[in-house]
Amino acid sequence: MLDLDWSSIPGALPFLWTGMVTTLEITCVALAAGLVWGTLLALARLSPYKPLRIFATAYVNLFRSIPLVMVLLWFFLVVPSLLESLLGIARSSDTRLPSAMLAFALFEAAFYAEIMRAGVMSVPSGQMAAACALGLSRAAAMRLVVLPQALRNMLPLLLTQGIILFQDTSLVYVSALADFFGAAYKVGDRDGRLVELLLFAGAVYFFLCFSASLLVRRLHARERR
Repeated sequence: MLDLDWSSIPGALPFLWTGMVTTLEITCVALAAGLVWGTLLALARLSPYKPLRIFATAYVNLFRSIPLVMVLLWFFLVVPSLLESLLGIARSSDTRLPSAMLAFALFEAAFYAEIMRAGVMSVPSGQMAAACALGLSRAAAMRLVVLPQALRNMLPLLLTQGIILFQDTSLVYVSALADFFGAAYKVGDRDGRLVELLLFAGAVYFFLCFSASLLVRRLHARERR
């Protein structure tokens, strides 16, 4: 029978909390930046200008077809090396956290773009026509009339994607960044209690994600009333 010893956890809580702060920082930055960039990509895919549509479609298909862990390795290993060799920008500081934030933001933007595109298309076309008839330009009508409705329609999906993003941040272990999962792994490996720390980390992820899922479900039920 497996002999579990949880005595390492209380003393490791400050270090684990630091890792959780890192995880939340990556999640919040990637969520905000990914949503903004994803919205622009969605509008580009719906644009009447063919070059914009081609660029946005290629971007979305590219990032949706590549494993996230590969994107993280690109931005951690390849991009800094390219900047150093092509532009002479030396790696004078630790770039793991900024690289992770950028990689997650660009990767998640591809998924947010599809969610927002579906949201914009769910708004009746008469809304745009009515706004233009009142004297608004198409850009102003999209910003002031269509996008707010699309955001409201897609809010549960956007929040669900945010939960997935929070879970996916555990993949930053490939760059040796001490997020919550990485901190739990290091403590467990150091104290010889890897099973206990990974079970504890899994329980924390489950509690946070399940609680967030319940909130999203309640929000969705309220929106449907």
